[in-house]
Amino acid sequence: MGREVTVEQLAEMMIDLQALGCHNINFVTPTPWVPQIVEALSIAQKKGLYLPLVYNCGGYESVETLQLLDGIIDIYMPDIKYADNKHAEKYSQCPDYWDRVRPALKEMYRQVGDLVVENGIAKKGLLIRHLVLPKDIAGSAQCFEFISQELSDKTVVNAMAQYYPTFRADHFPEINRRITAQEYRHALEELKKRGLDSGFQQTIDTIYRIIVPEWTDDLKE
Repeated sequence: MGREVTVEQLAEMMIDLQALGCHNINFVTPTPWVPQIVEALSIAQKKGLYLPLVYNCGGYESVETLQLLDGIIDIYMPDIKYADNKHAEKYSQCPDYWDRVRPALKEMYRQVGDLVVENGIAKKGLLIRHLVLPKDIAGSAQCFEFISQELSDKTVVNAMAQYYPTFRADHFPEINRRITAQEYRHALEELKKRGLDSGFQQTIDTIYRIIVPEWTDDLKE
């Protein structure tokens, strides 16, 4: 559940993580706390913090807030969840998701550019996650088209296969199952068509053995 900390304590936590040998400071869903995070960073950097800073979010961001972080965040790691507002509203109660995520991702890319990796460790840039959904409800092809055309065909995209139906998924039969291997394979084909296949992908064998070991033969098809 977490616990309340002061900005001074947050700064000290960052310094402690650096001392442990962590490769970055990863802020997960940080938007509500941006003022406090920036204040804590000011303290931590005076104490010697030098690690890359990661802004790990769902992609539904205010451009105005992101502009305040220009020059502060090193790595943006957003999701791109849906390619249309209709599905975003139906499944996530977010009727303007597609309208928000596109300018947000453009601003992130403007600030940090393509992902830079040194000795296997990310140092700066944009890394986008996309969760493939049953029946292509996420609109994978449209998401990839936007990324390649409006951002960069060198954008690193993590195409994820681990969708798991939970919470109120049983209210919607079309998403009340995991994806099939065919659905994931199709998403990877769309990714490759747009030259975005240099990112992180999960092999079909890995999906079978680790991510969804209970898949039946019909799902594998």
